Amino acid sequence: MARIQKRFVCQSCGSVTSRWQGQCLDCSEWNTLVEEAPAIVTPFHAKHNLQGGGRAITLIGLDADVALPDRLESGIAELNRALGGGFVEGSATLIGGDPGIGKSTLLLQAAARMALAGVRVAYVSGEEAADQVRLRARRLGLGAAPVQLAAATSVRDILTTLSQGQPPALLVIDSIQTMHSDLIEGAPGTVSQVRASAQELIRFAKDRGTALVLVGHVTKDGTIAGPRVLEHMVDTVLSFEGERSHQYRILRAIKNRFGGTDEIGVFAMQAEGLAEVSNPSALFLTQREEGVTGTTVFPALEGTRPVLVEIQALVVRLASGATPRRAVVGWDSGRLAMILAVLEARCGLSFSSAEVYLNIAGGYRVQDPAADLAVAAALVSALSERPVPADAVAFGEIALSGELRPVAHGALRLKEAGKLGFERAMVPSAIARDKSDLRLSGFRTLGQFVDHMLGRG
Repeated sequence: MARIQKRFVCQSCGSVTSRWQGQCLDCSEWNTLVEEAPAIVTPFHAKHNLQGGGRAITLIGLDADVALPDRLESGIAELNRALGGGFVEGSATLIGGDPGIGKSTLLLQAAARMALAGVRVAYVSGEEAADQVRLRARRLGLGAAPVQLAAATSVRDILTTLSQGQPPALLVIDSIQTMHSDLIEGAPGTVSQVRASAQELIRFAKDRGTALVLVGHVTKDGTIAGPRVLEHMVDTVLSFEGERSHQYRILRAIKNRFGGTDEIGVFAMQAEGLAEVSNPSALFLTQREEGVTGTTVFPALEGTRPVLVEIQALVVRLASGATPRRAVVGWDSGRLAMILAVLEARCGLSFSSAEVYLNIAGGYRVQDPAADLAVAAALVSALSERPVPADAVAFGEIALSGELRPVAHGALRLKEAGKLGFERAMVPSAIARDKSDLRLSGFRTLGQFVDHMLGRG
């Protein structure tokens, strides 16, 4: 083995010497020479340089003609919406969600409908026996679907079986944490096993043009379990969200190489399985009556789909000295603290001695910053016990200065509100200048909006 040569580099001027000394001879600085370990140069390394000896690859320009990938219709419109049009041939899709949320049910429904449409589909379950999957399909009314079903956990056995004859157009693996590769030591579910199993399955899908769907477990924080590299290996990552105590389910695209990540699919869990919800606004709007304080309707936007949700607030006055509580369900608690601070600092309303509870009806989760004005309206209504008009919606972003800022796609939100019977909207003044069938009340600052609600000046 070649002897390692020592080298000392000056941290001031970069001069290199073979031995250490107190002063650099080039820049005359003291104690600046630091030893650095050089790369080991051996005869093998000298002969095997990666800059030569390889196969030249072809470089093409961005303007080259590329055909759009073929897609497989899943038979479920909401699933196609989240995927961007359907499954892409040769792609890998990872879907995650809480236990019991309906991942296996959704994929079994899609697999059965595609099989009934003449698509070759294979469903491999590593968590349930084949009879359990067959009983679920019978309960869903899909027992006659020609789906090729198997219960296996060995990746070698699965790929050996699928390589014989014509490969399936759709392959569902439920779940990737149960798969085992004999090339790697370790139990199924470990980081190395999940990575190796997914890599072999994705390689098979790319080579044979099979649309691969992997079901993944999630952690207690809701993120997909296993190595983070798993999300980088696949083409699409879908998150199946919802509360088991609520009826609705939302399929959200987190990553999509063949489409956008701003679309959602909405489902409702029923006895016959997951049913599509074509009008989500009707699902998240409760039966509202006149004179209810602390409720406001907000037109949220999920991709190109507006969804009207009801925001509910409750303000409870406490005795002096008690510590007030802040509870939020379906919204960001930090955002609520900011809205309360702006209401106190800019509008003269006091929430410091009151408990505040905020809830998004139906278990829906709102991440749109346009909900600021609707939340403020619900809080002011709950504090003053003045109800917001039942035929009104509110949306807009609130700045720390108290200014109301316009938000994107205001016309689309107003159109959806008018379609569901609402007649007026409380919006920032910049949006109030737009044409709409609704009566628009525009406000430049949050103080003007509060004065309007409280009937002041």
